[in-house]
Amino acid sequence: MKTIFDRTAREELTARIHTIGQNNTAQWGKMNLYQMIKHCTKWNDWVLGNGNHTYRQDFLGKLFGKMVLKGMVKDDKPMKRNSPAGSFTIKESGGDIERQKKIWLEQIAAYGNFSNPGFIHDFFGSMKREELGIFVYKHMDHHLRQFNA
Repeated sequence: MKTIFDRTAREELTARIHTIGQNNTAQWGKMNLYQMIKHCTKWNDWVLGNGNHTYRQDFLGKLFGKMVLKGMVKDDKPMKRNSPAGSFTIKESGGDIERQKKIWLEQIAAYGNFSNPGFIHDFFGSMKREELGIFVYKHMDHHLRQFNA
């Protein structure tokens, strides 16, 4: 399975991010291109530990998180369309796409030296490195597919 911790997978994502431009439109969901890229950069900051984050698992996650995570990382099947963005919903409708792409590319590269032992996903809870790597890759792939990249 593809994982963000594999150099080849990061290179693939990087190449796909480079193809995104103003002409890419969403195939599903409510986000526009800027909102999707900003969502990904905000989410990656959270996972990478950039900034001041408090990590804790939500109540529903404590009940169902591990079961859902197990189903998500067991195979190469892509994430389902129209998954909720939760606290990473971006309200502003426009901004500097190229600047956000640059940040996103830097974040993808940063996974090569990932170290955030305190990370706790708000729904899945504590994750093994392998689970996190697969999930991060699937999340990035999900949004790139959303915009035909």
